[in-house]
Amino acid sequence: MQNKRGIAQAFSTVPGGVTLRRATVFDVFSLSRVLIRSITDLCAADHGNDPRNLRLWTANKDPETIRGWIVSGSVIWLAEAAGQVAAVGGIFETGKVSLLYVDPDHAGRGMGSKLLAKLERELTALGCEEARLDATRTARDFYSKQGWVQCGDPGSWNGIPQFPMRKSLHPVV
Repeated sequence: MQNKRGIAQAFSTVPGGVTLRRATVFDVFSLSRVLIRSITDLCAADHGNDPRNLRLWTANKDPETIRGWIVSGSVIWLAEAAGQVAAVGGIFETGKVSLLYVDPDHAGRGMGSKLLAKLERELTALGCEEARLDATRTARDFYSKQGWVQCGDPGSWNGIPQFPMRKSLHPVV
């Protein structure tokens, strides 16, 4: 019985038929596909379709590297819809959201919002009082709508603007 409860907690279905779960090494090819497609198709405002920027941004999004993230204990979550990986998110126990990408075929359907809410709950469960991330130009408005606020001057990663953002994880009373 203990095992069944653990399985139920690891796989949670949210409204709309979306399943949120921790990624495993068996997911690396799907995760890689989602990350690369999202960056390539949805983040053109950031990379400007510059082949160099695309190559740099996607260089560590291959299955082997992602497998290393999972094996090393990185906390990677995914959202599945109809058995397909629709979004990928990651956190560090320090309170940082390290990844949040949605497959272009699932963009605009609430996948990112559902997965981000899950990542925030996970950080709260880890004892984090605040979450932080670096948003791209493409994602900044999305995060603002989810209650995140810019908390500093933009930086740059290989010429791509990065906007530091934060969100209190304390419930509003």
